[in-house]
Amino acid sequence: MVAGFRLLGLDLKATADEISEFIRTNISEANAKGVVIGLSGGVDSSLVAALCVQALGKVRVFGVLMPTNFTPKDDIEDAEKLAKQLDIKTAHINIQEIGDTFTRILNIENTSQSRLFLGNIWARIRMVILYHYANINNYLVVGTGCRSEALIGFFTKYGDGGIDLSPIGDLYKTQVRALAEYLGVPKKVAYKPSSPQLYPGHKATDEIPLPYEALDPVLVELFENALTLKQVNEFTGIPMNKLQEITSRHEKTEHKRSLPPILKLKRNTKRGISE
Repeated sequence: MVAGFRLLGLDLKATADEISEFIRTNISEANAKGVVIGLSGGVDSSLVAALCVQALGKVRVFGVLMPTNFTPKDDIEDAEKLAKQLDIKTAHINIQEIGDTFTRILNIENTSQSRLFLGNIWARIRMVILYHYANINNYLVVGTGCRSEALIGFFTKYGDGGIDLSPIGDLYKTQVRALAEYLGVPKKVAYKPSSPQLYPGHKATDEIPLPYEALDPVLVELFENALTLKQVNEFTGIPMNKLQEITSRHEKTEHKRSLPPILKLKRNTKRGISE
């Protein structure tokens, strides 16, 4: 953790209650019967599952485990244990064959250069499966991404970004961990190193500019406190090149955080017809 880190204050109970109300409101307004969540065995999905159970009750929460052949056994076991702890129903679908089919048909070679393409495919396969269960049960798909990842575009558009609501999307990763522990998520899971597992051995630190403990203070100072790069550098001690990388990633991934642009046609408003 960066010295002097001014993380936004977080009343854990009040935050959990506020998120639970947000979930209930969205389910009610959509006339949905419940929610479906992809369970990875990581802190984000574990926290969201716990919040959904608090908000809706265990009967209205459905978890889906979607491992590949390279998903660590510990992650699968952690996801299963959490589902058992919360007493929610689950489906377990190995998606390796689906991904292999895409790889074969699209003629994608499994190389280090193709990791991005393959990773996006895995994420989008999971989105399709979650929406299958949502559609047949009249559920909503609940996202598990946090603000730390959203601000730097560390998610797959129409993959893990393809959701109906985002309960923890305004929480930084360090806040996610604290809230997860508060809600009874096992400490092993709450503080497990983030690992998207979109390719063998994949870790979040392979792709993000800084570990979350150092990244969150920078994001808070840049986007909450509106400090300049020079001020953030002086306050956190993070090298300027890392700060520039973070702001560059934020700017380049703006399209991921926005709805697709729609052309507004010029119309003859007097006659109500297009010219």
